[in-house]
Amino acid sequence: MTQPAVYCAMTVNVVLITGAGQRLGAATARRLINQGCHVLLHVRSSIAEAEGLLAQAKAEGAAGSGEVLVADLTDDDALERLVTEVANHPLVTDHGLYGLVHNASFYSPSNFAETSLDAFRQLTRLHMDAPYLLTQGCLQALKQRNGSVVGMVDTSWGRVWDGLAHYTSTKAGLRQLMLNLAGELAPEVRVNCVAPGAIMAADWEAEHFASVVEKVPLQRSGQASDIAAAIDHLLQHPTITGHVLHVDGGWSIVE
Repeated sequence: MTQPAVYCAMTVNVVLITGAGQRLGAATARRLINQGCHVLLHVRSSIAEAEGLLAQAKAEGAAGSGEVLVADLTDDDALERLVTEVANHPLVTDHGLYGLVHNASFYSPSNFAETSLDAFRQLTRLHMDAPYLLTQGCLQALKQRNGSVVGMVDTSWGRVWDGLAHYTSTKAGLRQLMLNLAGELAPEVRVNCVAPGAIMAADWEAEHFASVVEKVPLQRSGQASDIAAAIDHLLQHPTITGHVLHVDGGWSIVE
């Protein structure tokens, strides 16, 4: 299932990415492995995709390595097991945690009047509870390495998005959690956010996606690799904390 961890005397940059089997999480994992990090790829069901990513990285001679961790972040027991697994990982205990990327998400429209409280709570668990508990449980490992936390938010802040009240409100909660932790955990741990704009359209939003791209000053959509580069930048930069980095082609300045 996984590539073996590389144990050596030199410092290893260990990064946990939630939702790392597909899309933006996978692009970020690929970039960090290529740069020599040991990436813990959390997935819920995208096990084959994550294993394929690791196999390809190994075949291409990537400088880093990785392994797959499976957990349903909306299940309290599974989440606690993941926290324990990461905190007690040999590379984490030896080298600390260089980066923690809260990327796991679910994005689907649902009319507010028809959205159940249980459906809303699923996103609360995914976007807020899991990042809260993972950051808390990994705090000592992050402090050990003067590590960095990145929360994946979005450009919905301050806007009305039809059919996405459940999604945008919980993403706003993650944004505020990250900004608050940036102040509370300084100076040992840096905390930032990345807010993607028109990057990867879901099938159901193709028309809306196209209308957004028309308004973007750069007049083009971004790529998953653009988000990976932004996350990498925030993980590396020693003096940025409490920042929301918009990767949206300038959409935020015209809307």
